[in-house]
Amino acid sequence: MYAAGLDGGGTKTTAAIADEAGGIVRTITAGPINYNGNDEQVVEQSFRRIFEAIRETCGTLDQCAHLCIGAAGVSNPDVRSRLLNAVRAFGYRNGVTIVGDHETALFGAHGRPHGIVLISGTGSICYGVNEEGRSHRAGGFGHLADDGGSGYRIGIDLISAVFKAEDGRIPPTVITRLLFERLGIASVSELVGYVYDKQRIKRDIAAIAPLLSDACAADDPAALAIVRDNADRLVELVVPVATRLGMEAGDLAMAGGVLLHNAYLRQAFTERLLERFPRMRCFPAKHDAATGAVLMALSAWRG
Repeated sequence: MYAAGLDGGGTKTTAAIADEAGGIVRTITAGPINYNGNDEQVVEQSFRRIFEAIRETCGTLDQCAHLCIGAAGVSNPDVRSRLLNAVRAFGYRNGVTIVGDHETALFGAHGRPHGIVLISGTGSICYGVNEEGRSHRAGGFGHLADDGGSGYRIGIDLISAVFKAEDGRIPPTVITRLLFERLGIASVSELVGYVYDKQRIKRDIAAIAPLLSDACAADDPAALAIVRDNADRLVELVVPVATRLGMEAGDLAMAGGVLLHNAYLRQAFTERLLERFPRMRCFPAKHDAATGAVLMALSAWRG
């Protein structure tokens, strides 16, 4: 028998399949399964690829004893029911656990159900569980009104820097050239058209975020200011989690592509965090959220 875990991020889904002993036998990447910000056809295509892989690996879907889905937005009952309906529509009949992606990320990050995890990917959230089992989260309320320190927010900040440099609010910035090259455009008016295109979705904006590292490497003042601002936003997420749970000297794992792949942001965040909590231990996540999801699936199956 096998178990499977899904990490449904904002721009992609990573699926891990494990044998009974907990060894990962296959991982795959599919499109997003998050109904918030993605159309139903995209989600359906993602699930199709995932269940094809489960069937190929396990022999039949029945040989997959339990499936754990970690996804954003599952606090919304409609999102949870749509995910479950999608799973059943592809013929999967065994046990299903649906939790927030912050929960699977925590389990994967620490290899245990307690600790603090800070996620900065397409979106951002901080989630903690102390040894008594009390939990608290900060952030994660979506790109329109929250998600400070996320790929989406950094993308918006980069675009905003180009606008501000164009009209003179800040000095010229290398971000303009980098962004124009990335998008294949040549003017601010074209950038305005790109941003406000009705087909534009949050993952398009978040995909711009990696340009921040290149701009920081050029010692660009606007880019360095974006790093400082977003590092502060991430620390802001950690503070209420650590203080409410009495984990000021606890373990914090960093997760998500933005935080793990941008050394400038990671360093700025770590420095600011340790100024606030000098005894906190901060390190990259031990495992990814997909591994956390499959470990939770195995735990649920074993009872």
